Amino acid sequence: MNLIVAVDKNWAIGNGNRLLTSIPNDMKNFRRTTLGKVVVMGRKTLESFPNGLPLDQRVNIVLTSKQNYQVKGAIVVHSLKELEEELQKYQSGDIFVIGGESIYRQLLPKCEMAYVTKIDYAFQADTWMPDLDALSQWQLIETGEEQTYSNLEYYFLKYSQCKEGQ
Repeated sequence: MNLIVAVDKNWAIGNGNRLLTSIPNDMKNFRRTTLGKVVVMGRKTLESFPNGLPLDQRVNIVLTSKQNYQVKGAIVVHSLKELEEELQKYQSGDIFVIGGESIYRQLLPKCEMAYVTKIDYAFQADTWMPDLDALSQWQLIETGEEQTYSNLEYYFLKYSQCKEGQ
């Protein structure tokens, strides 16, 4: 399983149930990376999408504790156990965790790769992703060239989780 996220320099991911910023090239990268794949998210992340609708051309799986929650075009699960059972139907490399904060925290230990857009700016935020640079089991394995959008500098980074014994 993988995760994909855009973070600021403090690993913040959102504010008021919205992304910190919208960088067109980052959005294209997200789409290119997840198209035809499985995306796993929490209810609030789904509800933050335009019209609260699932992403096209992807299998959308929503993890929520709200028992009666349903959304057309998405698979809704209510526990990590239920999620694990559902994910067994797919290749691990085709699964991308896309947020929000509690979903990243719960599923991070199960992820093998992390695709991170790191923005060199500190935004006002109320949600954060765990800082992979501070976690010994995560290793930065790829750094893309510096990119600029408006006055924001950002990088596409790739991290790998080192399993014990590696």
